[in-house]
Amino acid sequence: MRYLRRHRRFDNGPEALEDPISGVANLFDASVVFIVSMMIALFMAYNMIDLVNPNAEVTLTRKDSAGNLEVITKKGSEIKVTKVTDRKLSGQGEKLGTAYRLGDGRVVYVPE
Repeated sequence: MRYLRRHRRFDNGPEALEDPISGVANLFDASVVFIVSMMIALFMAYNMIDLVNPNAEVTLTRKDSAGNLEVITKKGSEIKVTKVTDRKLSGQGEKLGTAYRLGDGRVVYVPE
C-alpha cells in the first residue's frame, strides 16, 4: 500500500498550489542582481568609475552621429556639455600664451 501513494519531493502542501507565480519573484531578483553586476563590470572595463565618484573631475570628448565634437566636463556633481565648432570668433581680450603643434601632431601650450 505504501508504494501506491504518490510522494512529491518538493510539495509544500496546499499553499504551493494556490500561487503558481510565486517562483517568478526569485527570477526577477536574480535578473536585477545580474543587471547591476553587468553595469559595474562595464564601468570598470571602460575605466569610468570616476563618473560616479562625487569628488572626481572628469573630461571626455565625444563625436556624435553628425560628426560634431562635444566636450563633457564633470566637476563634482555638475556636468557641463560644450559643443566644439569651427566658427571663427572675434572680440577683445589679452594674449595668454602660445600654442605650438609638434611634428607628431600634439599641441603644446606655453604660457607667457
